[in-house]
Amino acid sequence: MVNKQELGNIYYAIIFILICLIIVSTVYSVSIGQVHIPFNQAMKIIIHTVTNGKLGSIDTVESQSYLNIITQVRMPRVIFALLIGMGLSLCGTIMQAVVQNPLADPYILGISSGASLGATFAILVGFGSGALLAQFGVAFGAFVGAIITSIGVLILSSVGGKATSVKLVLSGVVIGALCSSFSSLIIFFANNAEGIKTVTFWSMGSLASSNWDKTPIMAVVVLAGCGLFLFQHRVLNTMLLGDESAITLGINLSVYRKLYMILAALITGTMVAYAGMIGFVGLIIPHISRGLFGADHKRLMPATLLLGGLFLIWADILSRILIHNVELPIGIITSVIGSPLFIYMIAKKGYNFGG
Repeated sequence: MVNKQELGNIYYAIIFILICLIIVSTVYSVSIGQVHIPFNQAMKIIIHTVTNGKLGSIDTVESQSYLNIITQVRMPRVIFALLIGMGLSLCGTIMQAVVQNPLADPYILGISSGASLGATFAILVGFGSGALLAQFGVAFGAFVGAIITSIGVLILSSVGGKATSVKLVLSGVVIGALCSSFSSLIIFFANNAEGIKTVTFWSMGSLASSNWDKTPIMAVVVLAGCGLFLFQHRVLNTMLLGDESAITLGINLSVYRKLYMILAALITGTMVAYAGMIGFVGLIIPHISRGLFGADHKRLMPATLLLGGLFLIWADILSRILIHNVELPIGIITSVIGSPLFIYMIAKKGYNFGG
């Protein structure tokens, strides 16, 4: 029989292994592409760059162009993959606790449909000739669409009394369907073949537009959200027990549901704005982590964040290497991998949501 201390040691060992795998995967990710860079040289360049030249030497690097390729092109992309994987997994875990539904992910409450409507409007209609909106039009549209949709879901779910998990899900389905209808209407009347192609590609998700200019915003939003929710494990655990148990503990879940919904919408809206629609990460990763580490969010959250980041790094790697000289939309990769995994978990006996 394994005691509590041994279980704790096993948990921390797995966390350490996940961190090591992320580091190795990061180096491998920046070494592959149309220009292949040897793994050891990619490692030297990363160490040299991360330590600002204090550690590692790039004198033995075969080509100085390797430095520019890694630091200017591939590093922002792998950082984006890590942050978005962490963010989607975080929001998936939060949504599943908030609505007490194992099928919840960052998009179940209409966030994805709202973001899609905003991005579709920005691409096919536009926001005018303003320099700022012209530069960040799609990101701005997707972000605003996600936030407005989330607020609409909260308002609708609060009609006739306090918001409950069931009312949140139903409100999300209704408003999500409405946003999807408006998106289809815009596409139907649009006379812009190139714009429709852009909308289609954006809806499948991609990290191709990642760069250092966008990284600070993404990092601040995702890491701040992760830091906050790592300390909310008691409330999240209470949400799994239900409203009646929360009342006896003196916790008003209705307030926390609204707060967590808004925060999850902010995080998801930012990620969708920059990378498009990347499905299944927020759905499948929390389930895998819950099956491995249990339902206690104190241990579940760190493992989920690391596993989500690792998963999306490898999804991005596969999107670039599966077909020679062709980059597949990363949303296709996550769906192809996530669907069989989810089917397996449904069919597997002994797995239950929350335990």
